Amino acid sequence: MSRPPVNPEDPRENAAENAGDSPGSHAGGHPGENPLRREAGDPAAAVVRPRAVVVIAVVVALEAAALLLAGVWYGTQLVTGAPVLSFWGAVFTLCLLLAASVWLFAVARFLMRGFRWPRAGALIAQLIVLTIGFPTLTGGYPLAGLAMVVPAVTAIVLLFDKRVIAFGSRAAGAPPAL
Repeated sequence: MSRPPVNPEDPRENAAENAGDSPGSHAGGHPGENPLRREAGDPAAAVVRPRAVVVIAVVVALEAAALLLAGVWYGTQLVTGAPVLSFWGAVFTLCLLLAASVWLFAVARFLMRGFRWPRAGALIAQLIVLTIGFPTLTGGYPLAGLAMVVPAVTAIVLLFDKRVIAFGSRAAGAPPAL
């Protein structure tokens, strides 16, 4: 199998230098070999995933789980006959909660796989969490506010790490691109 041509301006070509590792320190790789571009048949073809990507994906997945829990709770309240002003408005809210949860689970999954589009979804989700977290923090619920603000700020900072950008710089089925 032939390898694609090497682009010296591609940040992943120098992934070892970007990660602060020495070129020969990758498990199973040859010195100077880019760990992000190994042959598919190679037993050591594992892509080196930065820890920051895992942290961001976990934060987004936990937010998705929280939305799913809120949707389940909201749905049970709706089914058990809790009073609402508008039944169809409540159904719409329930659908919105569940759809946002599914979307965030997809963002977390595809972020872990190295696609670039989930970075924007993760960033927008963190900004939305911050718009809820800061008023919660200052409105008399400091623990709940901190539980929202700290992970969101952490994820935002990590989203702009150069290793995360290099890892997530490919589109579906296309060659790696920024």
